[in-house]
Amino acid sequence: MSAANTNDLLYPLDATPGFTQSTFAAIAHVLASFVGIITPTLIIGGVLGLGEHIPYLISMALVVSGAGTLIQAWRPLGIGSGMICVQGTSFAFLSSVLAAGFIAKSKGGGPEEILSLILGVCFFGAFVEIVLSQFLHKLKRIITPLVTGIVITIIGISLIRVGMTDLAGGVNAPDFGSPANLALGGFVLLCIIVLNFSSNPWLRLSSIIIGLLIGFEIAIFMGTVSFANLATLPLMSLPMPLRYGFSFDWSAFAPIAVIYLITAIESTGDLTANCIISKQPIRGDGYIKRIRGGVLADGLNSMLAALFNTFPNTTFSQNNGVIQLTGVASRHVGFYIAAILMLLGLFPVIGGVLQQIPKPVLGGATLVMFGTVAAAGVKILANETLDRRKLLILAVSFGLGLGVMTPDLLSQMPKIVQSIFGSPITTGGLAAIVLSLLLPSPQTQTHESDTVATETADTATPSSEASLESSS
Repeated sequence: MSAANTNDLLYPLDATPGFTQSTFAAIAHVLASFVGIITPTLIIGGVLGLGEHIPYLISMALVVSGAGTLIQAWRPLGIGSGMICVQGTSFAFLSSVLAAGFIAKSKGGGPEEILSLILGVCFFGAFVEIVLSQFLHKLKRIITPLVTGIVITIIGISLIRVGMTDLAGGVNAPDFGSPANLALGGFVLLCIIVLNFSSNPWLRLSSIIIGLLIGFEIAIFMGTVSFANLATLPLMSLPMPLRYGFSFDWSAFAPIAVIYLITAIESTGDLTANCIISKQPIRGDGYIKRIRGGVLADGLNSMLAALFNTFPNTTFSQNNGVIQLTGVASRHVGFYIAAILMLLGLFPVIGGVLQQIPKPVLGGATLVMFGTVAAAGVKILANETLDRRKLLILAVSFGLGLGVMTPDLLSQMPKIVQSIFGSPITTGGLAAIVLSLLLPSPQTQTHESDTVATETADTATPSSEASLESSS
């Protein structure tokens, strides 16, 4: 711990820690990412009414996260970053995935048809990130701190409503907003806040899991949890490629494709942060190849996720903090993390138990997580010098992005327009990108941007440095 605090690594990137050290470091990473991996599936399954499919979807989320983490650490054929980059289900896709699910539902589709459409558009959308991974160094006018900060902030703000809805009891709950629901969710939120202020680093690291466990136990005592259905679950849950098949809809695909673009930008920052923490170069051909390989693996892992019946993956930034905390940057620990995640995923009873977490308990935890996403975006924007041009881009992007959340705003528009621009992330993100490209910069600012662009061809991108600060 003292070594980590002085920025010295106990185990550098290519070191091989012993079994005990590797196992404990891997458990720390799993604790930091476990809730983030399963929560999007719980939210999607609950909102879309996927019912009996949820335990299997959770199992597959864990299995694919393990496989993706292995690819990142192993770096076969140059695919992957060659670092500890824990892969997990991405929150960024949540609203777009839900929108795709509602499109299938509006056509009379059941759970299998809903999953078929979601997995189909997510599979083909992954090609966007795969292609972009090879051209990241040429997208400097798009990959800027301003655009990244706007998008991440809108993602957090739009998801806060989902967390607060769960805290109150969930969509269409008969006891929505009841004092019992608000008290239970509020207590979970309070526990997480208190634990985060603990002087014990392991309590801070596990605060969300501990908060969920405390809330779960209280809910069991209140009689709102039933484990009656666990006996019907199979002992093991084996991966079955294309279990639900693939279907496609352009109006569902467009928002997903935009989020894949944003994910490529966000992952670039997370990977650069990991390079710095792991004492790897952030300039030169080696760095560029590492970033390209990492983002390429992100896209391929999301494609793998769709094939094996779960939702898009991304690199989890919170695990960069675990490397700092433990002083263990050895990529070999990634193999242990992968093994633990895949073992957890093979037993569906785990998903069955997690499915019983009451909505208020889940909402109390996710409210913190979603708020943290928004705060990370704000922190990136706070590092910007906001001149008139940037303030205008901010104002229009936030105004349009958050404005489309108004109920029935686009109800008179064609379905494809509703699907594409009904997502605050898509609308706000596109507005930020288009305005950044179209609005001219002052002459001095243009000169400075050219200088920075030249430097970032060999070093980290501006968005990467901003993401590093938010990750830290």
